[in-house]
Parts: sequence; structure tokens; C-alpha cells
Amino acid sequence: MLILNQSYEPLTVCNIKKAVILIYLGKAELVLNDNRKEVRSVTARIPWPSIIRLNHFINVPYKKVVLTRKNILRRDAYKCSYCGRSDLPLTIDHIVPKSKGGSDSWENLVCACTFCNNKKGDRTPEEAKMQLLNRPFKPSHIMFIKHVVGKLDDNWKPYLYLS
Repeated sequence: MLILNQSYEPLTVCNIKKAVILIYLGKAELVLNDNRKEVRSVTARIPWPSIIRLNHFINVPYKKVVLTRKNILRRDAYKCSYCGRSDLPLTIDHIVPKSKGGSDSWENLVCACTFCNNKKGDRTPEEAKMQLLNRPFKPSHIMFIKHVVGKLDDNWKPYLYLS
């Protein structure tokens, strides 16, 4: 279930139990339901929530995606940024090596297979005559919502700014 802030801004995803509890306690309202399913109790039938919206605005200061090895691998879809393979052990590579002034930043770190990382060594891609398949970038939290869910519900796309 997709949880939206009061301003219809995407916050996170949750399981059905959490969504139903938030609706039942009056902390959220149903924006969109899945007509194919419903939650049943002895005395009630509740539509199966697909998107819910919180009734009160939540200020979320932690929208910044933390720079970690796992998040770099997720951003690069677990594929080497030089050869595109995903069937080899992966490491993290500094595009501009630290010895040449490279920093630990989203724009300087990429996923690389051990073969390409060793081939590149302590050089820049140009010096090693290697081409980056994709330019690294700082991801948004919305990108990681897509990764958590896997297959994205088409009804969520307008709320995730993907339509």
C-alpha cells in the first residue's frame, strides 16, 4: 500500500495490516482501493486499500537517501557500470580514485564487477580506456519506493510523478 502525506506527496509503502489500522483509527483515509479484494471481519467489509492518505501533515526531514554500498548497488540495478554484467561479484568503484582527489559521493561512486574494477585499477575511466554505461546520479526516495515494491501498481504512477 502506498502512503501519501496530507499534501498527496508519496511517503512510503506499508503492508495491508498497517494500512487498515491507520484507516480504522481515523489517521488516514482511503484514496484508491483494489476492487478485486476486500478485508473482512465478522461484522464488517473494508475495501482493500491500494493508496491511503494521512489526515495530518507529517514533516519528514529524512527524505535524503543515505549513501551506502547497498543503496549504490540498488541505484545501479545490481549491474556493473562498465560492462553491464550482473552475474559476477560486485564491488563499489570510485570513478575518480581517492588518490587523485575523488570523493565518496553519489556522483563519484558506481557499481562495478571485480573484473572491471581490477582492470580500471587506480585510474580514471578515460585513462583505463573504459566507458561508463550510465552517469551516476543522486537518487530520490521515490526511486527506492519503486525498488521496495518491485512491480509498480499502475494506479500509483500519478502519485509517484511517473505518469
